[in-house]
Amino acid sequence: MKPRQSKKQTNDIELPQRSQSVTLIPPGGGPIPARVAEREADSLLVVVMVPLASLSQSQLEGLVLEFVSPRSRVRLRGNITVEDSDLLRFSELHSVEVLQQREYVRIRAARPVLVICAKDHLQIRSYTVDVSGGGFLLAGPDTLKIGEDIQFQVTIESGGAPITGTGTVVRSDTQGRRAIRFKDISDGNQRRLVRFIFECQRAERRRGLELDDRRGN
Repeated sequence: MKPRQSKKQTNDIELPQRSQSVTLIPPGGGPIPARVAEREADSLLVVVMVPLASLSQSQLEGLVLEFVSPRSRVRLRGNITVEDSDLLRFSELHSVEVLQQREYVRIRAARPVLVICAKDHLQIRSYTVDVSGGGFLLAGPDTLKIGEDIQFQVTIESGGAPITGTGTVVRSDTQGRRAIRFKDISDGNQRRLVRFIFECQRAERRRGLELDDRRGN
């Protein structure tokens, strides 16, 4: 029998946010996409996003919930109650593993960016080449110097508030592109960016599955 986790221990661990995408990993099985429907101090209600056959008791006992926070990849286990065919309640949560990541998950994404140079307040419009939770690759301009600080506003969705913060130019390439590492970004903005990255990954996986299905037919 697993030792019971005290409420203090549960509250000390990092939990995903409500509506955040998570991954369920059963023992011996592939990853299952899911989303947090409800978040309480000591439990999570998770909705499975794909049709799923009933999990056995051993699969439920070994099920791992994985998510990415702004600074790490976290894996949790707990007592699991099946509330519906696609609803799982995790309680008495405890951390299995926390992987600190020097590099965040990175995706290719072209998004409009307004860059404001710190030294002269010059405003420059450009776009991202790729995006991660720790920064982005900027298409230009090649006038930005290594070590220069900037302010940025990245629009990740039409009509939505931009992701704002400050960053530093950390490197350049032969195409004149500039890599920006975040210097100051709010937790809320970073979580929005990480969710955007996950949604893009999920959409890419769906497209890949649809392509495989068409090829199979």
